[in-house]
Amino acid sequence: MNFDPMWDVRFAASDYAYGTEPNDFLKARVKQLRGKRILSLAEGEGRNAVYLAKLGFEVTAVDASIKGIEKARQLAEAVNVRVQFIHADLAEFELGTEQWDSIVSIFAPFARPVRAQLHLRVIRALKPNGVFLTEAYAPEQIRLGTGGGNDVETMLSATQLAEELPGLDWAYLEQLERPVVEGQYHTGQAAVVQGIGVKP
Repeated sequence: MNFDPMWDVRFAASDYAYGTEPNDFLKARVKQLRGKRILSLAEGEGRNAVYLAKLGFEVTAVDASIKGIEKARQLAEAVNVRVQFIHADLAEFELGTEQWDSIVSIFAPFARPVRAQLHLRVIRALKPNGVFLTEAYAPEQIRLGTGGGNDVETMLSATQLAEELPGLDWAYLEQLERPVVEGQYHTGQAAVVQGIGVKP
């Protein structure tokens, strides 16, 4: 079990901890997603899954926080979209084999051993020509302190991202600093890695 109960405490508040708007990178690059069936990892309170559902994708979203799932369902109901939410720990959850047209992972804070195994399952779970779209905090984020906690093990560089997803062809892979404004916990100039990988 990899779940930190801190997430239930954070998501129990009435406000949406990271806002209700989608991640900027996802929004800017959404046209690079393939197909209709999308899996969103560590979805939290639902902002990215609901955005994708509003665009007409068939979205399944997974998170280990029951409080996050409850708020995500409320958000989906408020805008009248359908999302399949699954309450599960991604350290153990089976993603399937060649099941998803695209997989999205936005600021999923897993320590390296868990994350590396999850990334291998991502490769297996994508259909051929499927797309993995991700944004995560880079190690330099520790210095900036504008979100993502204080454990550098949960952050990764562009090199690490490519190493943990062997066999994907990277249509885009960049490590950069950009302003991130997503609720009260992700606000300010941030060091991130962004990737769009395609399974051959």
